[in-house]
Amino acid sequence: MIKNLQDSTILNNGVKMPWFGIGVFKVEEGPELVNAVKFAIKHGYRSIDTATIYGNEESVGQAILAGMEETGISREDLFVTSKVWNADLGYESTIAAYETSLKKLGLDYLDLYLIHWPVEGKYKEAWRALETLYKEGKVKAIGVSNFQIHHLEDLMNDAEIKPMVNQVEYHPRLTQKKLLEFCQEQGIQLGAWSPLMQGQLLDNPELLEIANKYNKSIAQIILRWDLQNGVVTIPKSTKEHRIVENSAVFDFELSKEDMERINRLNQDHRVGPDPDNFDF
Repeated sequence: MIKNLQDSTILNNGVKMPWFGIGVFKVEEGPELVNAVKFAIKHGYRSIDTATIYGNEESVGQAILAGMEETGISREDLFVTSKVWNADLGYESTIAAYETSLKKLGLDYLDLYLIHWPVEGKYKEAWRALETLYKEGKVKAIGVSNFQIHHLEDLMNDAEIKPMVNQVEYHPRLTQKKLLEFCQEQGIQLGAWSPLMQGQLLDNPELLEIANKYNKSIAQIILRWDLQNGVVTIPKSTKEHRIVENSAVFDFELSKEDMERINRLNQDHRVGPDPDNFDF
């Protein structure tokens, strides 16, 4: 059982990745973001997830620096993720994008670098660049985001190194059971973005019933369900009370029956773009 915020999963290359982290999607550069990430670090979060397209790597970097200073932890205690955007997919351009992200974050290396979307005809060259960065020791782990089974199979046909992580939209309305099973079989760690379905599940009557039973919030029930399914999860929040609440999921365990009840809420419903049909 995952017992606290610092508990980690071991990726297929032996690198430890915290099960729980903070995401910063759609949070603009500035003091609000700096304070949120710094607060999360002080509260015990060790995993921070950003991306080039979020346009906020500089503030995330400032927050990491401030958080380390105020808590006395070292860079090695943190796990920082960023992602290469679609416009930069290509061998040279992906390596250049990585260096830009590193500079903006003010870091010497990243713990995890992901291909953000499976752009047809482009992700294999980008993956070759990630393999180079990995072999050169510039990044501790490499992976993908929003890849379906067929994308992963296609990538692995030519890849020298198997992805360590696949971060996807994952919540009780989109359980991606086959993808989860495939990733588990392949030793690829599944990660969840938008685990709370952008707030759309926070008044669900069935989840409310389960939440009341455990004396927890609906958000806490969903996040606990993620972890018990073996999925790394990174809820986004800038509000201090939410950052605290989201992380209070290590003092209870959902029963097998309640896990099944939540699984049955699946409707294959996405709030984000479809990885098989996007045009950006």
